Amino acid sequence: MENNEREVLLSIQNLDVVFKQGKNKFKAVDNVSFDIYKGETLSLVGESGSGKTTIGRAIVRINPCSNGAIYFKGKKISGKLSRKDDQDVIRKIQMVFQDPAASLNERATIEYIISEGLYNFHLFKDEKDRMAKVERAINDVGLLPEHLTRYPHEFSGGQRQRVGLARSIVMEPEMIVADEPISALDVSIRAQVLNLLKKFQRERGLTYLFIAHDLSIVRFISDRIVVIYKGKIMEIAETEELFKYPLHPYTHSLMSAIPIPDPILEKKKKLFVYTPQEYGPNDQPTLTDIGNGHMVYGSAAEIERYKAIRFK
Repeated sequence: MENNEREVLLSIQNLDVVFKQGKNKFKAVDNVSFDIYKGETLSLVGESGSGKTTIGRAIVRINPCSNGAIYFKGKKISGKLSRKDDQDVIRKIQMVFQDPAASLNERATIEYIISEGLYNFHLFKDEKDRMAKVERAINDVGLLPEHLTRYPHEFSGGQRQRVGLARSIVMEPEMIVADEPISALDVSIRAQVLNLLKKFQRERGLTYLFIAHDLSIVRFISDRIVVIYKGKIMEIAETEELFKYPLHPYTHSLMSAIPIPDPILEKKKKLFVYTPQEYGPNDQPTLTDIGNGHMVYGSAAEIERYKAIRFK
């Protein structure tokens, strides 16, 4: 199915997020626009401080937008909303946080942590129904019903992240913002959590915004990838298209940082360091679709060069 035929679930249009402290201002997100299609996994990739998490938190209404708008199913969800609409967004767009230790209440049992959303939104008929939903969620993430009486500190990082996942899926959301959900986990556990995410997507028709700094991980899970640098989008493409034809120099630098399993080759590998381009007043860069759904940020001359490389 072509992109123009697919249903846009979430649309970000000309988004700015500015943080202020006294007279100081910091623009964390600068004129960002992209769509997320229903049922896909879109990955947002960039180094630390590039604005990835800020965008994710703006979607779930933790960070206010300074400019631009966010639309969910065609309805604007940024800015002021009625209580009903606000609750609707909270329920339908859930977030899985990066640090499974910090995102769970240490004083609450696992049962209460998973049930909290059900209590807040009255999403159960009676106690029996609530417990059935909680037990189904805990089973779905590969934990046992006896774990429900325990506390977060009794679990490993991977198990805590499973609890975070269970807390999200029990709400029956349509979309999950996964903010580096595996970066704090051991390598052996990462694949298990990624497989869980894929399983939920197949079974529940979920849509993901997957935030990461490692391109090798997102290759496994993504349909499309957005590359972001210092709050600006550098490149957007389908996963295999991006890995086959990385055009922007910043994408090249991220690719060069992917570890090679062979220690000899890894030692010989040359890292490519990205140096931002200076542009003149008459040569301002834009994010341009060069064809094949591949968008690249650059000046008119750079775009022509990228087209020549891509379609030679």
